[in-house]
Amino acid sequence: MAELKYFTGSMNSGKSTMALQEHHSRGGEGILYTKQDRAGSGIISSRLGLTSPAIEVGDSLDLYDDIADRKAPYVICDEAQFLSFKQVGQLAGVVDGMGIDVYCYGILTDFQGVLFPGSKRLVELADKIEILPVYARCWCGNRATHNARVVDGVMIYEGEQVHIGGNESYTTLCRHHFMAGVA
Repeated sequence: MAELKYFTGSMNSGKSTMALQEHHSRGGEGILYTKQDRAGSGIISSRLGLTSPAIEVGDSLDLYDDIADRKAPYVICDEAQFLSFKQVGQLAGVVDGMGIDVYCYGILTDFQGVLFPGSKRLVELADKIEILPVYARCWCGNRATHNARVVDGVMIYEGEQVHIGGNESYTTLCRHHFMAGVA
């Protein structure tokens, strides 16, 4: 039976690497989607240097129709936190209506600790949610669970929910240090 799975973890936990590995292990015959990858439009990139072309999900893309047209055996969507409420519903429709496995990879919360809309809907609809077994560490050595936005090494708490950036813009922290505001 097909499933909608959401694989999640903080930044630097290997989500994009796992997405590309899943695609490779399944023979590379599926569809790869991404939205707002830090490497640019239409690319899935991992911090380890792995990259693959992917279909860039625009705000108006109907994923159900696009997947139906492409007739692939599975779907992988990286940066799934940026999907819309409606697009996540379309992916659930793919699983239920077409019997195709859909694997989504993304972070749960933004720099303020608030669920992204795509992540919220995935938590509501996914058949399985898995926290990745590889994880980033906070500077104190504990498992990092949150992504703090930083400017010149100082945590900031205001700004747009989406700011595409890498290690220069974010740091991963455990809940304690995230809540304490200590980067």
